[in-house]
Amino acid sequence: MIEIKNLGFSYKRVPVFDNISLSFDKGCIYGLLGENGVGKTTLLKIISGLQRPLAGSCTVDGVDSFKRQPSFLEDIVFLPDEVRLPHDVTPAKYVGEWGRFYKNYSQGVFHELMHELDVDPDKRFREMSYGQVKKSLICCALSLGTSYVLLDEPTNGLDIPSKSDFRRILSKRADENTCIIVSTHQVKDVENLIDPIIIITNNDVLLNASVEEITKHLYFEYGAAKRDDALYSEMLPGGYMNVVRNDNAEESLVNIEGLFNAVLKNSRIVKSMFQ
Repeated sequence: MIEIKNLGFSYKRVPVFDNISLSFDKGCIYGLLGENGVGKTTLLKIISGLQRPLAGSCTVDGVDSFKRQPSFLEDIVFLPDEVRLPHDVTPAKYVGEWGRFYKNYSQGVFHELMHELDVDPDKRFREMSYGQVKKSLICCALSLGTSYVLLDEPTNGLDIPSKSDFRRILSKRADENTCIIVSTHQVKDVENLIDPIIIITNNDVLLNASVEEITKHLYFEYGAAKRDDALYSEMLPGGYMNVVRNDNAEESLVNIEGLFNAVLKNSRIVKSMFQ
């Protein structure tokens, strides 16, 4: 379990987090959503021990993440959006070197994932497109067999079919012993994948709820007209998508873009609904 308590962090005089508290349990694929620059990457770095909190604490299974103990490091992987790679190295060789530090690394899983994503594991990185490199690194990360998987903007550079493949292989990887955190501002890419959903902005957690909780409080309606009581409305071909209070306990499917915009535009109202 990842526990963040009263977290404070800033870059020099620029505050990022002020008294933030969150927890992440195994058995879930969390969506960490927010606009660019709100601190999503910083939070993942703090969890993985690459940044030290200025206040509060971050522990993973009771261990201070910044101490970066060997038992901690072999059970967590953080894949940044951008990775510096040796261009003349192949993904197979790269993950072979990387995997030596992880007790549950599986070469078989790596090759299976590369096959599913249609990437040649013996092709050099310099010969690959950006999307192929991105898919290779995702395969590397998921083959390490860690309990905690932190992915920062993993769908950047992927085409539409590859985004679908990413959602499929991540769903297969998830189990009761694994905690996966997907950080992104491209919310549509992770629709029907993430649960719970966390939306952050500068110095605040605007939403931290399961999909079930969200649909209890909010109703996602598709109709001919824009509703005056909508927290967010969007014109679609043939009508409007409205996000409104679910006062009548109606069932609906979460529209993640609609949710994201509703939370950003009405943060105080939505926070009060879920407190």
